[in-house]
Amino acid sequence: MSNITYLTEEGLKKLQDEIAHLKTVERPSISKLIAEARDKGDLSENAEYDAAKEAQGLLELKISKMEEILANARVLDDSKIDTSKVSILSKVKIKNLGNKAMMEYMIVAENEADLKSGKISVTSPIGKGLLGKKVGEVAEIAVPSGMLKLEVVNISR
Repeated sequence: MSNITYLTEEGLKKLQDEIAHLKTVERPSISKLIAEARDKGDLSENAEYDAAKEAQGLLELKISKMEEILANARVLDDSKIDTSKVSILSKVKIKNLGNKAMMEYMIVAENEADLKSGKISVTSPIGKGLLGKKVGEVAEIAVPSGMLKLEVVNISR
């Protein structure tokens, strides 16, 4: 069963760049460490060799997982975003009815989430709670500190 991951053009490029970096920089670096450790003699008691081999295994696992995400990725066209309700790639302006604070977030795929740049995951409690809401609707979202009441003020792309 494949897990489809929805990405923006920017997210797709970032993923491709990271895979390329791992393959062209990290992989050769670890291979060099293994060769250097192998040159030091008896492999049965060589901690450097064991550590390098373990690092190589972890790197290959990371590359494999990222390639699987890439293989199942679908790029979303933000020009086709329906702004009548909150969906993935929507930019949402919300008002916290508890403290009257205004916030603006973009709803993105899980691997593109970055709270510092205002991007929240579609799988986060807030992201899930806002999905499908229209301007003027209030989302009641359970968070660790209690219930949040967020009013959707504006939806754009």
